[in-house]
Order: sequence, then C-alpha cells, then structure tokens
Amino acid sequence: MTLRDTLVDEMKAAMKARDDVRVSAIRMVRSSVKNREIDLGKELDDLEVTEVIATLAKQRRESIKLFQEAGRSDLVQKEERELTILLDFLPRQLDSGEIADIVAGAIAECGARGPGDMGKVMKVVMPRISGRADGKAVSEIVRGMLS
Repeated sequence: MTLRDTLVDEMKAAMKARDDVRVSAIRMVRSSVKNREIDLGKELDDLEVTEVIATLAKQRRESIKLFQEAGRSDLVQKEERELTILLDFLPRQLDSGEIADIVAGAIAECGARGPGDMGKVMKVVMPRISGRADGKAVSEIVRGMLS
C-alpha cells in the first residue's frame, strides 16, 4: 500500500469518526501532493510524498514558534495538533545522536576538514536522512562538527 493510498484510507476513517482536525490536515496534505504533481507533471512516489509532508511539518513548526511569540495559544494548539497528525505519516524521526553518527560518516567519506566543506557534507547527508530529520537541525550539527 502506497503512502498516497494510506492518506485516502486515513481520511475516510477520520470522516467516519467525525475528526474535523484530522480530516482537514489530511486534505491539506493531499492538496499539497496534488499541487506538487501538477508542478512536476508526474505522479509522486512515496519518497516525494514524504518530502511534501516533511515540508508541511516544517511549516507547522515555524508557525508554532511565531504564534508562541505573538501569544496566540489558540493557534499554537491548532498547529500542534496538525503537526502531530503530519508526523503520523512520516518515518520515525532521528534523534541528534543518530544524526551525528550519519554526519560523522559523511565527513569521513568526503574528507571534509572545516566549515568551508559544509556544502559537501550536506550534499552527502541530506539524501540519507530525507524526511527523518529537519534540515536546520542537521545543518547545525554539521556546522558544530566542522568547527
């Protein structure tokens, strides 16, 4: 069963359960996937759908931060609920130790020596962790290890 089929099944289940927030979040995902397919002119595979969901999750995290700064707890709660739903469709997220192990292997593989080689390392690391970690967190770990 593809991730796309899972989204359809989960949306049906959420509709039957009358879970409006879950239905809304899944519709948002399906809409974003469809828009991406139109842009690319092809049907997305599971990896590409995962990337779309990861992007939406990143947007939710940024919104949560901004809403917290603005003191909008009602919107923070809504965004957190949507983020939880989105994370259900993503692979298990890597912790910082696992990311550091992958980064260390990439640094050894490409022979990086300093902060100037950050681009080389990121090019090797990002395909290995696609959808399993936030790019900002990864870049901070890479920067820390190369300094």
